[in-house]
Amino acid sequence: MKAVSSVFAGLLLVLAIVGSSAVYVVDQREQALLFQLGEVVEVKTSPGLYFKVPFVQNIRFFDSRILTMDSEEPERFITSEKKNVLVDLFVKWRIVDVKQYYISVQGDETLARVRLAQTINSSIRDEFGNRTVHDVVSGERDNIMEIMRQKANADARKIGVEVVDVRLKRVDLPQEVSESVYRRMEAERKRVANELRSTGAAEAEKIRADADRQNEVILAEAYRDAQKTMGQGDAQATAIYAEAFQKDAKFYEFYRSLDAYKKSFKNKEDILVVEPSSEFFKYMKSASDPKK
Repeated sequence: MKAVSSVFAGLLLVLAIVGSSAVYVVDQREQALLFQLGEVVEVKTSPGLYFKVPFVQNIRFFDSRILTMDSEEPERFITSEKKNVLVDLFVKWRIVDVKQYYISVQGDETLARVRLAQTINSSIRDEFGNRTVHDVVSGERDNIMEIMRQKANADARKIGVEVVDVRLKRVDLPQEVSESVYRRMEAERKRVANELRSTGAAEAEKIRADADRQNEVILAEAYRDAQKTMGQGDAQATAIYAEAFQKDAKFYEFYRSLDAYKKSFKNKEDILVVEPSSEFFKYMKSASDPKK
């Protein structure tokens, strides 16, 4: 009885092993190739539970997600100006034809990366060789990346791979070239700054000259108006004096003489040298003459 039980348990174990080897699961992130005696007999691209013949058929899984190939070190390329630039990039790719992928690179991701790197490098050399530093740095960067993606994708399709995207992370000049470029940029900025300073100085002189001209004009106009006002005042005063003179000539003459005396002998230190018979003392004589 124990022997029968052992045999039955052994049979169950063998059936379990055989059953488990006959079932396999394809994950939604994977694709699978079913091999029979070393040849591909079926491709599984949809997730699910599948069966195979134990010990005769075997299965191999491949990642169907988007993979990234990133350059470890920037590589040197030459532009149309014969200038070196350092390029750092990454590539997004995925397997779209798993059978062709297996046939072309034996399903080895390392070999696929080498093939993609060669294609990308060739495309970069072609594109950079036809463009200037300005174009590859900023001017046509997006266009260059799209052209490289298309060229790389056309070649990658031959090994069952699709190139989703190619991105230039950084495009720099080598250190020895950067220094000379920076020196030229600095000299150019200094030249522009000097031009702006010269232009500003010229504008300042122009503004000052215009301000000085306006100042002279304002002063001249003010002096003219002042002289005009003074002339009008003098004319009015003369008219008043003339009118007063006409009313009483002798009194006016006497008043003017008193005013002249007052101004002449304003200070005690004032000295006036005239002849005693001068008309200047006319009214003084009249005041001292008892007959008058």
